[in-house]
Amino acid sequence: MTTFYIILVVVLFALAISDLIVGVSNDAVNFLNSAIGSKSAPFWVLMIVASLGIVVGATFSSGMMEIARKGIFHPQHFYFSEIMIIFLAVMITDVILLDMFNTFGLPTSTTVSIVFELLGAAVAVSIIKITNDPNALEITEYINTGKAMAIISGILLSVVVAFSVGAIVQYFTRLIFSFNFKKNVKRYGSIWGGIAISAITYFILIKGAKGTSFMTSEMKAWISENTLLILLYSFIIWTVLLQLFSWIFSLNVLKTIVLVGTFALAMAFAGNDLVNFIGVPLAGFESYKAWIADAGNPDTFSMSMLTGKIKTPTEYLIIAGLIMVITLWLSKKARSVVKTSLDLSRQDEGEERFGSSIFARSVVRGGLNLNKYVTKLIPATVSQKIDKQFDQSSYLQEKSDDDKISFDLVRASVNLVVASILISFATSLKLPLSTTYVTFMVAMGTSLADRAWGRESAVYRVTGVLTIIGGWFFTALIAFTVSFVVALIINWGGIVAITLLIALAALVIYRTHLIHSKKESKKEKELEEENIVYEKSKVLQKSSSKIIYNINQFSDLYNKTIVGLINEDRKQLLSVKNEVNQLNTNAKKLKDNIFKTLKNFRDDSIESGPFYVQILDYVREMAHCMTFISNPSFMHIDNNHPGLAQYQIDNLIKVKLDLNEFVQKMLKIIESEEFSEVETAISKQQEILELLDDYRKEQINKIKSEDTGTKNSMLYFGILYETKNMLLFAINLLKAYRDFLLLSKTSAKS
Repeated sequence: MTTFYIILVVVLFALAISDLIVGVSNDAVNFLNSAIGSKSAPFWVLMIVASLGIVVGATFSSGMMEIARKGIFHPQHFYFSEIMIIFLAVMITDVILLDMFNTFGLPTSTTVSIVFELLGAAVAVSIIKITNDPNALEITEYINTGKAMAIISGILLSVVVAFSVGAIVQYFTRLIFSFNFKKNVKRYGSIWGGIAISAITYFILIKGAKGTSFMTSEMKAWISENTLLILLYSFIIWTVLLQLFSWIFSLNVLKTIVLVGTFALAMAFAGNDLVNFIGVPLAGFESYKAWIADAGNPDTFSMSMLTGKIKTPTEYLIIAGLIMVITLWLSKKARSVVKTSLDLSRQDEGEERFGSSIFARSVVRGGLNLNKYVTKLIPATVSQKIDKQFDQSSYLQEKSDDDKISFDLVRASVNLVVASILISFATSLKLPLSTTYVTFMVAMGTSLADRAWGRESAVYRVTGVLTIIGGWFFTALIAFTVSFVVALIINWGGIVAITLLIALAALVIYRTHLIHSKKESKKEKELEEENIVYEKSKVLQKSSSKIIYNINQFSDLYNKTIVGLINEDRKQLLSVKNEVNQLNTNAKKLKDNIFKTLKNFRDDSIESGPFYVQILDYVREMAHCMTFISNPSFMHIDNNHPGLAQYQIDNLIKVKLDLNEFVQKMLKIIESEEFSEVETAISKQQEILELLDDYRKEQINKIKSEDTGTKNSMLYFGILYETKNMLLFAINLLKAYRDFLLLSKTSAKS
C-alpha cells in the first residue's frame, strides 16, 4: 500500500512539472503583452526582465496555497485515500485543460481552473462518501461553496471594472499625451512616471512581496497602515529620479515604466500564481508524510493536519521558478496566447482572427448610435481638439519604421499601471481576483479608448473578446465536470484507471503539440511571404509563383474530384473538399491583404496595381468554382446517390484531359513569359467551351428520354457549368498577369 501512494506522489510531482509548463504558456500574456506589443526593448531584454521577475517572485512565495488545502473543501472530513483521489483528479484535469486552451491561443485563468477542479473532485468524493456511509455528513459540510461563489462574483466584477477603468484612464491619458507624445513626455513624462512606478512599487509590495518569508507580520501591518505615505514618498522620489535621468542620460520614461511593470507582473505571477501549479502536489506530499508518520489505515486516517499552516520548502520554489523561466524562453504556445491578446488590441487594421457574430454586431451598432448621440452634445470646437489628440498619423509613421509594433508606449504603460493598481487594490481588500482576467480586460479597455476598434475591425474585436470571456466561464464548467468524472473513474478503477488517465493526458498533450506545431509552421511560412519587400523584382517573382501554385492546385484538385466521383470514393472526395476549403481560405487571405500589399508598392509600380488586384480577383473566383464542384460531388456520394452514367464518365474524363492540356499551356506561357502564345491558349479554351456546350445539350436529350435521374443530372450540369466558369476566369487571369508584368517592366525601364 505504501508503494502505491509513493507512486501517486511521484505522479503528482510529474504532473506538477507539466502543469508549470502549460501554466507559464497561458499566463505569459499577463506580463509580456504590453512589453511585446509596444516593442519597448529588444525581445531578449524583455525576456530577461520577465525571467528575473519570475525567479524573484518564486523565491518570495513562501506558504503553500491555502485554496489547495482547505479553500474549497474541509479536509478534516476526508481521509488520506480520498484526499489523494481529489488531488490526482485535479492535476490530470488541469494539465489537459490548460494545454487545450494554450494550443488554440486562448488566455484563461489558472486560478479559476484549479478552484473548480478542486470543487468538482471534492464533490465527486463527497457524493461517494454519502452514498457508501449512512452516517456521512451533508454535502454542504464537506464543500466550501461560499468560496466558489465568491470567485464567480470576482470574475464578473473584475471583467467589468478592469475594462471600464482601463478605457477611462487610457482616454484621459491620450488626451494629455496624444499620439505625438514625444514633446508632451518631456513636459509631463516624469510626473506620469512617478505616478506609474509608485503604483507598480505598491503593487510589488502588496501583491508580490506579501508572501515572503523575510517580511514579518509587523512589516506587513506597517505597509497596510501607511499606504498613502508609501505612495506619496514613492511618487516624489521616482518623479525626481526620472526627471534627473531624463535630463542627464536622455532616459525614455515610458520604456522605463513598461520594463518595471513587466518585472512587477512577472514577479506577482510567480509569487502568487505559482501555487496554482505546485500547491496541490505539495499538499499531497504533506498529506503523505503525515500518513507515513502515523502508519495508519489510509481509508481511516483523517486529514485534519491540512487545516493548519504548512510552509513550502524554498528549494521546491526555486526549482519551480527555474522550470517556469526555461518554459518562458522555449514555449511557442506562450507566444500564441500573447499573440491573441495583441491581435485584439493592436492599433492598426489587418487580418482579424475572429469572425462576426449577431451579438457583436448589435453591440457595435449600439455603440455607434450612442457615439452619434454624445457627439451632438459636445461643442464642435471641443470635438475638434479631442480628435486632434487622437490623430494617429504620428503612430502610422512610426509603424512604417517597424511594422511589428501593435500599440505605442503610452498605451503599454497605461496597461501595466492600471492592471497593477487594480490587482493590488483587490488583494489588499482580500477580494478573489484573476490576474489573467484583469490584465486582459484592461488591455481591451485601453484599445477601445484608443480608437483601435474602428468600424473596420470593431465587430471582429468584440466577437473575440466575448469569445474569450465566454471561454473563461466555460473553463469553470468544464473544469468542474471533467475533474468530477476523473475522480469517479479513479475511485472506481484504482491503479488501472490512474494509468489509463495519465496515458490519456500524455496523448492529449502530444496531439495538441502536433496541432500547434502544424499551425505555427504554417504561420511562419505565411509570415515569411508577408515580410517580402514589395519592390518591382520581388513583387513580380512573388506574383508569378503564386499564380503558378494556384493554377497547379486548381488542376490537381479538379482531377482528384473527377476521379473520386467516378470511383465513388467518399474518402478522397472528403479530402479534396477540405483542400478546396483551405484553398478558398488562402485566396480570401490574399484578397483581404490587398490593401497592405498595394500600400507597399513602390511609386513606379503603382500603375500595375489594378492588374494585381484583378489577378487576385480571378484567383478568388476560380477557388469559388472549385468549391461548387467539390462540395456537391462529396455530398452526392456521401448521400449514397447513384453514381455517374458511363457516358458522363467518358465525357468528364475527356474534359479533364483537355483541361490538363490547357493548364500546361497556361503555365508554359507564364513561366516563359511568351505572351504571344496567349491566343493559342484562348483557342484551346474555346475548344473546351464548345465541348462543354455539346455535353450539356446531350444531357438535356438524356433527360427528355428519361435515361438519367434528377440528382445525377443536377450534379453533372453543375460540374460542366463551373468548369466553364473556371476556364473563363483562367484566361482572364492570364491576360491580367500579362498586362501586370508588361506594365511593371515598362515602369522599371522608364
